[in-house]
Amino acid sequence: MRIGRYAALSDTGRRRLQNEDSHVVEPPLFAVADGMGGAQAGEIASRIAAAAIEEGVGAALGVQTVELLVREANARVFSRAVDDPATAGMGTTATVALVDELEETMAIGHVGDSRAYRVRGDALEQLTPDHSLVGELVRSGRLTPEEADTHPHRSVITRAVGTEAEVDVDTMTVPLLAGDLFLLCSDGLTDMLRDEEIASIVVGAGRDPRRATEALVSAANAVGGDDNITVVLFEIEDGVPSPSEITAEHPLPAYAPPVPLPAPAPPEPAVRRWGAGAGARWPALFLVLGLVASAVVVVWSLMR
Repeated sequence: MRIGRYAALSDTGRRRLQNEDSHVVEPPLFAVADGMGGAQAGEIASRIAAAAIEEGVGAALGVQTVELLVREANARVFSRAVDDPATAGMGTTATVALVDELEETMAIGHVGDSRAYRVRGDALEQLTPDHSLVGELVRSGRLTPEEADTHPHRSVITRAVGTEAEVDVDTMTVPLLAGDLFLLCSDGLTDMLRDEEIASIVVGAGRDPRRATEALVSAANAVGGDDNITVVLFEIEDGVPSPSEITAEHPLPAYAPPVPLPAPAPPEPAVRRWGAGAGARWPALFLVLGLVASAVVVVWSLMR
């Protein structure tokens, strides 16, 4: 099992002046980040997060790694927001996918309302939950998915990277099958197109990642393009894993018992000194001279 074709496309959309989305395409690592904040802060947040995540290319595989990558992104965005008042309160979503070709699994780390989907056959399955107000309402049964699509507060997210010192990261591991196609996207796509429309476009593009990404962005813009649109698509195919996967590290280093320290050398026996030690020589000399003087006095007295 190995990663096959892949493609990514990010577009400002029809209504925004700048693109606050960022993405990472560095197989076996893929990610999407959708920034939020005033002025250019959203763009800064997503770029900082994407850079932190991209630095994980070549690191260990597994859910622990994707969680650490998102936590590192959170720390960097939060630190910048604290240090720079112009970016205070900025944040970003983060959806990260890390493929393990040898184990035939994929680890996902997720915060916010960007999404990860799997296309298997003709069916599209949303893998990540939306950390958003309407997402919570749908899961609690207070809103239907159809009502959520038109809710006025559907863009309000309840969890983001960088808005707090710590972040709660959702992680999961999904099995891979040859022919699977995975889609990571910002809500600029999913707010414009329903899931069934996304599936139809991907299948209609012959499941070709490059054609499908272009068709999805065009379709989202055609119906309004209200937000930035970012799409990352990659496929899984039969085949020998790439060399980078064959030599990838394990999620955690193997335990190595501590190397025992050498036994301390036995203390050297104390040197026994005979006679006066250092600092006692002058008193001893005076004592000898005193004794000699006394003897002279005694002899002189006897001679008298």
